[in-house]
Amino acid sequence: MLHQTVEKLRTLRLSGMARALEAQLTQADIARLSFDERLAMLVDREEIDRHNAALAQRLRLARLREAACLEDIDYRKPRGLDRSLLRSLAAGRWLAEHNNVLVLGKTGTGKSFIACALGNQAARDGHSVRYQRLSRLLDELAMGRAEGRYANVLARLSKVKLLILDDWLMAKLTADQRRDLMEVIDDRHQRGSTVLATQIPLDCWHEQIGEPNIA
Repeated sequence: MLHQTVEKLRTLRLSGMARALEAQLTQADIARLSFDERLAMLVDREEIDRHNAALAQRLRLARLREAACLEDIDYRKPRGLDRSLLRSLAAGRWLAEHNNVLVLGKTGTGKSFIACALGNQAARDGHSVRYQRLSRLLDELAMGRAEGRYANVLARLSKVKLLILDDWLMAKLTADQRRDLMEVIDDRHQRGSTVLATQIPLDCWHEQIGEPNIA
């Protein structure tokens, strides 16, 4: 009868409860627990398994460049990092308020790591995340236009809670790229958050974008 119950749990896609029930059957002192206690253990296991599966799915879709966590950031190197600011970002209020983050610094200072760490934390907090180098994103938009999928690509980008654009403005934009980027940023305004990571100083952004109104 217990074997049938385990199989029914799996059929109902309650695999966490099924594994927990099988584990209980191997515990000699499990009978000391009440029915309510044993049921609570089964439900807890199912909840944990579903949480872990959802997180794994969000991280897979995020395609983060590095397996980075905010807890692993090294503050010993003199990179101008503000520990209190990063603690504030870890709390996630900026995502709830649809604010954006700029990660600026020279080559080799760990900008991508910090950007990915913010993405990892957002995924752990239940948000959808997508990491992309700006050049690859612009190529995807151009291909989408050529294949008639442009609107769909923009729609997917607008729905992502946190979009991470790495290597921001490393090359000067063309007219089409300017328009594409404007569409992405405009669609996400007050709907999602964006992290931009780059070694290009702020005072060079207008030149790299190439058109003052769009810039």
